[in-house]
Amino acid sequence: MIQVQPKPSDQEDEEFEPKRITLEEFFEWYPDRGGRYELRNGVIVEVQPTGPHEQVGGFLTLEVGFQIKQYSLPLIIPRQCILKGWDDDKSGFSPDVAVLHANALSEEPLWKKRSTITKGTSVCLAIEVVSTNWRDDYLTKLGEYEKLGIPEYWIVDYLGLGGRRLIGNPKQPTITICQLVNEEYQLQQFQAEERLVSPAFPNLNLTVSQIVQVAE
Repeated sequence: MIQVQPKPSDQEDEEFEPKRITLEEFFEWYPDRGGRYELRNGVIVEVQPTGPHEQVGGFLTLEVGFQIKQYSLPLIIPRQCILKGWDDDKSGFSPDVAVLHANALSEEPLWKKRSTITKGTSVCLAIEVVSTNWRDDYLTKLGEYEKLGIPEYWIVDYLGLGGRRLIGNPKQPTITICQLVNEEYQLQQFQAEERLVSPAFPNLNLTVSQIVQVAE
């Protein structure tokens, strides 16, 4: 039986060697009872967000969803989906918010059976709400989403948890919008009362402070 690997203690890091599985094995394992899980380099990781984290994710889903409805955009926001790793079959990421091109889903081989996206061009926008494991969003997922070719990626650090080299000193709530240009992400950061500038949703009228207030 495949089990979720526990996080090793600092003393166990050198000796800890989890069993690594494929994405197909991950799909077969995925429990019917629900929950959120990702596969990272062959290891199942359970995602356990806090209440404020979910409030922020839900708020952003509503705001983006309103833009889709108001302007009749051919986009959808699934309740949950997996983004397959770009160059292997041992990684699958579950973004907090994913906005997909509706007309691209018929070309996605795993969509109907596994709600899984294999092509970055099928994604309009991916959003990750930062938790204490902030390196996942600022480093790992940024690199993976860039390789996949996802055109726009938001890192919503509503608590200002990221490293000082990433969000400045003193640290404060920051939203980083990554836009794919010539296969590389160009980063633009927003703080306090600054209005977000989203290439995908140019009419979105939202500031960092508004997002932070949702979780207070």
